Amino acid sequence: MIYLDYNATTPLCKPALDAILPLLEQHYGNPSSVHIAGREARAAVDDARDRLANLLGVQPHELIFTSGGTESNNLAILGLARANRERGHHLICASTEHHAVLNAFEYLGRREGFEVTFLPVNECGRIDPNELKRLIRNETILVSIMSANNETGVLQPIEELAQICYDRGVLFHSDMVQSFGKLETRLNQAGLAAASFAAHKFHGPKGAGLLYLRAGLPIEGIQFGGAHENQRRPGTENVAAIAGMAAAAEWILNGRVGEQDRQRSLCDRLWNQISSFPRARQNGDAVHRLANTLNVSFHGLSSETILMALDLEGICASSGSACMVGSVVASHVLLAMGLPEAVASSAIRFSLGHENTEAEIDQAGETITKVISRIDSAKSKEKIEAYAVV
Repeated sequence: MIYLDYNATTPLCKPALDAILPLLEQHYGNPSSVHIAGREARAAVDDARDRLANLLGVQPHELIFTSGGTESNNLAILGLARANRERGHHLICASTEHHAVLNAFEYLGRREGFEVTFLPVNECGRIDPNELKRLIRNETILVSIMSANNETGVLQPIEELAQICYDRGVLFHSDMVQSFGKLETRLNQAGLAAASFAAHKFHGPKGAGLLYLRAGLPIEGIQFGGAHENQRRPGTENVAAIAGMAAAAEWILNGRVGEQDRQRSLCDRLWNQISSFPRARQNGDAVHRLANTLNVSFHGLSSETILMALDLEGICASSGSACMVGSVVASHVLLAMGLPEAVASSAIRFSLGHENTEAEIDQAGETITKVISRIDSAKSKEKIEAYAVV
């Protein structure tokens, strides 16, 4: 198997596993208990919070542990919008956001009376800061724009967008699930009110996430049942996963720049091989993009057919968001970029990671080229036969 779907999830790194096992086998207390077993678990949670805060350049009390990126996004968007409703009812988010963000905004607009504006992107998937300036109104209270798109890898000018919101007194949230471990991430910048993270995107365990919330900001909880996480997120903390997340975060940032350069080179190497198909085109900004992500449309072919054929050859890839597996609809991200549906529905996302090697990429490129040519030939034959029958 050749795994080229690291934007969907990543394998657990050894430091994360080493941090997790003792908390499953030996130190299994409830971190809210006052006895020694509970205090051991609480110490592990507190230690992880301190280490993550140090990596992100924030205060430990500004971090809220969650179950993952989806919950972090939901808590930030629903919680901040509801807590600040007296200030206004207008919300803005990018049209290319993950569905964990889009659906939360749609819910607020449909069920709770907020007015939602979906910020457009250009043909490369980038946001024009001047367009955000134009759309912000006196009643705007919250803007959410992801740092890196999960399907195309396209990067947004987050610092500039956050500053615009700060200058207008608008809260700014960013889904940073895809960018952490790949880009420099320091959260103590002007204008950033909240940011979401998920451990399994950077070689940590599934079921652990993080929400940064700037100190002093009010937020309404979206769950009920306890005073955990400073009364912002109830429920017994997933101690082992939280410890694993902290260990994975430290591991992924060690040697980050060199590793990203290596992955960029591998992505270029893969594209050089599969671009021999005459109707292959890269989607997304060629410069402002994650080093590990390559989104390619094979015009005239079906992404579903391609993925099934690649799977039979032992290559794991995706048509976009892992949360939309099984869906036959074209990517909303590519459609928002103005791509025709036929092009958007022929897209494959290849996302690389630490374990990929040059030999793997060369083998994958050869296999992908063979599979695409086979599918294209079969499709052409079907057209000829259909024409002959007519």
